[in-house]
Amino acid sequence: MKSVFGEPISAHGKTLIPVARIAYGFGGGKKLEPGNPQGGEGGGGGIHAAPVGVIEITDTETRFVRLSETRKLAGAVLVGFCLGAFWPRRSNRRGD
Repeated sequence: MKSVFGEPISAHGKTLIPVARIAYGFGGGKKLEPGNPQGGEGGGGGIHAAPVGVIEITDTETRFVRLSETRKLAGAVLVGFCLGAFWPRRSNRRGD
């Protein structure tokens, strides 16, 4: 894995530098079987990029601010719970 830094953004006396984590991989293969005319070859690769946080630079300090997925996860759980609680009531009304 490798960290990648974006273009600095300056506003309100602060400079923010986006930070992402990049991972990549490649592979290939070739199946060799004597007497088999079909044979085979293959290859593939992939890349994954995810935001990690920002470096915040001010006149007094420089710090790394990590992006948190906790709020998104909590929101998704809450929405799922509400839909789960609401859905059975609604489908029971249709049968009445």
